[in-house]
Amino acid sequence: MRHLLNNQFRLSIVKTFLLSVSLAFFGCAAVHPAHSNLQLDHSHPESPGPNIGTETQDWAKQRLAKSPRHQEWVKVKYKPVNSNAEREVSAFVVYPEVKTKATAVLVIHEIFGMSDWVQSLTDQLAEAGYVAIAPDLLSEMGPNKGGTSDVATAGNNAIGMAIRDLPPDQITADLNAIANYVVTLPSANGKLVVAGFCWGGGETFRFATNRPGVKAAFVFYGVTPMTGEQGNQVPDKTALARINSPIYGFYAENDMRINAMIPATIEAMKQLGKTYEPVTYAGAGHGFMRAGEDPGDKNPANKKARDDAWKRWRELLSRL
Repeated sequence: MRHLLNNQFRLSIVKTFLLSVSLAFFGCAAVHPAHSNLQLDHSHPESPGPNIGTETQDWAKQRLAKSPRHQEWVKVKYKPVNSNAEREVSAFVVYPEVKTKATAVLVIHEIFGMSDWVQSLTDQLAEAGYVAIAPDLLSEMGPNKGGTSDVATAGNNAIGMAIRDLPPDQITADLNAIANYVVTLPSANGKLVVAGFCWGGGETFRFATNRPGVKAAFVFYGVTPMTGEQGNQVPDKTALARINSPIYGFYAENDMRINAMIPATIEAMKQLGKTYEPVTYAGAGHGFMRAGEDPGDKNPANKKARDDAWKRWRELLSRL
């Protein structure tokens, strides 16, 4: 009996250690256990992205397939600073059915890369009247120089690890290249806003510190640009001081990992004279914009949060 208990105790320690390693390495991915495994299963005729997680995103794929709007994949090339070789970023673009030129919305995907839901969300923005574009920031990062779906072939956690290891300067350069492309489209009016989710929410906040021409940034449960040693970080006022656009935050009540820094961010932005308007949605969990659309999600607060956030988002966009 003592031998059995000792083995169980050792097993408990191992499980705890593995969980701590997972949280340390995969951040947002660890918050979404139902989406921690990636598999290739994507039949949309033009899309290179995977369905994500043990639960497929057929509901998002079906909605996208029924869309009457023009959708296309484009490849945007640019030459990075201090490089002789061009980089090529694949991006999904959806055009609104409108009679006037429209504002462009740059969508930054979650830590799960280019998914069916990201594409569906991009289409929904076009449905609301905007030229929407979502770049695959894992473009050329796969073992065969492909994007998200190619990266996924390297293993279950490959996408999260690849995104973790993306150089910040490359992310900024990719986003700037996509932004430059979309604002100069003949059907665009030259205005640019940016929105991102989870990991992409944090990159949205950071992009606003690097892109003076952004009209507004919509941060969905993403982290604030921080500085300092791990465990003792504070909002990066030097970076935040460069922001020239309003920042609108959308947060879940049950998401203290992200929410812990909201009060400090409010104070820092106030001191800098910047606009930062966070809203926290009761009962919702991290990732509620996606979960709130998922028919299989078990938290009704996620659907309400998604609907309320979508309504607020559209109202804010209409003011630009």
